[in-house]
Amino acid sequence: MIKTDKLNFEYEDGSFKLENMDIKIKDGEFVVIIGHNGSGKSTLAKLFNGIYLPNSGKIYVNKMDTADEDLIWEIRKSAGMIFQNPDNQIVATIVEDDVAFGPENLAIERREIRKRVDKSLKTVGMFDYIQKPTTSLSGGQKQRVAIAGILAMHPKCIILDEPTAMLDPVGRKDVMRTIHKLNKEEKITIVHITHFMDEAVDADRIIVMDQGKKIMEGTPKEIFSRVKDVRNLGLDVPQVTLLAHMLKEEGINIDDDIIKIDEMVEKLCQLK
Repeated sequence: MIKTDKLNFEYEDGSFKLENMDIKIKDGEFVVIIGHNGSGKSTLAKLFNGIYLPNSGKIYVNKMDTADEDLIWEIRKSAGMIFQNPDNQIVATIVEDDVAFGPENLAIERREIRKRVDKSLKTVGMFDYIQKPTTSLSGGQKQRVAIAGILAMHPKCIILDEPTAMLDPVGRKDVMRTIHKLNKEEKITIVHITHFMDEAVDADRIIVMDQGKKIMEGTPKEIFSRVKDVRNLGLDVPQVTLLAHMLKEEGINIDDDIIKIDEMVEKLCQLK
């Protein structure tokens, strides 16, 4: 779905650069990208979506070169983008009008737009709010409406740039439930950028970035079992993983790749 080949990017003022990034994200995969502030996560997301173009190297989205200006709208139809602040994506005063905005700009037939709006809002659990003013929604609800707006354009991939950063715990949980539903049931490729480690434990793969480079890659268990390496990068690990690490350092015979609470409960119950 997304492939970068020796990708290099630098801002015009030289303030930041990405170096020699080789990344492959398969169709239908759920990939989480983590890294401390300034590591290049958001810059990479904007490169994936064709907002920025590489200085050298290539990015292919659904086999389309992002540097080809004639393909840019097809690329953005294939890979939709969700930003941190939903208010930056809400463009209409009524929920259904906001979700219809993208398909309308693609000149899709009116009856088809109606179907897409209804289906997208049902998918994200916001159909009951179809006639509500967008200003009356909570942060989590606005983010789900923003996701519905992308869904209505029938993307193959959705790139989410810290979509839960401004939400309360309830809003975070609702948005994450929606994202996983899109991946598992709708088979949409998900690229999820986050600084919440508990949002990464159910990913197929995690990519860790630091100072514009990819420095670690693997399954959640492979990444978070390297507790010292991850924390040396200024990142957290799931609390249950840190607890397992501390118990092991105290001489308790317990696995160090535990990433979920139910795993910890099971292992502790097996101890004699």
